Amino acid sequence: MKFPPPLAQKIAFFVLFVMTLFVVLPVLFVMFLIVKNGIGAISWEFLTAMPKQGMRAGGILPAIVGTFYLVAGAILFALPLGLFAAIYLSEYSQDTWLNRAIRLAIINIAGVPSVVFGLFGFALFVSFFKFGASILSGSLTLGIMILPVIITSSREAIDAVPGAFREVSLSLGATKLQTIRHAVLPHALPGILTGTILGIGRAAGETAPILFTVAAFYLPRLPQSIFDQAMALPYHLYVLSTQVPNVDVKIRYGTAFVLLVIVLLMNLIAITIRSHFRSKKKW
Repeated sequence: MKFPPPLAQKIAFFVLFVMTLFVVLPVLFVMFLIVKNGIGAISWEFLTAMPKQGMRAGGILPAIVGTFYLVAGAILFALPLGLFAAIYLSEYSQDTWLNRAIRLAIINIAGVPSVVFGLFGFALFVSFFKFGASILSGSLTLGIMILPVIITSSREAIDAVPGAFREVSLSLGATKLQTIRHAVLPHALPGILTGTILGIGRAAGETAPILFTVAAFYLPRLPQSIFDQAMALPYHLYVLSTQVPNVDVKIRYGTAFVLLVIVLLMNLIAITIRSHFRSKKKW
């Protein structure tokens, strides 16, 4: 096996390092601007009070609560359904043209623009099932949007579990279901949580799907049930930036800062759980 000369390796590493900087630096710059311009708006009142004066004053509590409700509802819907679908595709389905077409369709659906999911959710949940513009409609729409990501990552995690684990379990007399439950899923859990992390980030930051299904322009109260409309941070930020005149710049950036922190905290919790289970892997 011939290795590249040291000079070629150094050039390759330098090019990769520069490309990494091109990706990372713009993200860090955007985060710096958000923190710099938004930290001055953060206060206890800003986080816990209702909006006032047409959202030019007060706080963003309804938007924070609405965002948590929508993300939690989307994960509660998408994670079990995506996991069951991944188990079927990996452990039970045969290698037929139909199943190959289903796998290809799942991958392609992941690239559908979010506004299309919003229109789909409006037609199905708001109009057809008569849920109206509500947390339920918004959560189901977001759940469908992140479903392909969870299915794909879960299936890859399940496929990555060594086949010897299954063979040993079956040889000891365990059923197929018991093998999946005790010999496959515990080892695939870190990969499954990776898909969940990606889904949380996308669900928390989307505007188009909730625009059609749940988001309220101005709602200075907390939702009382899953059939109520709700404010959400992404749509609230869009409204402040485009629809409400004479809004202090600090309020706009402060809202963006809170959304950024919430997404990072959700991801941090999921990553911590994933790291805990990954540390228990024996292979």
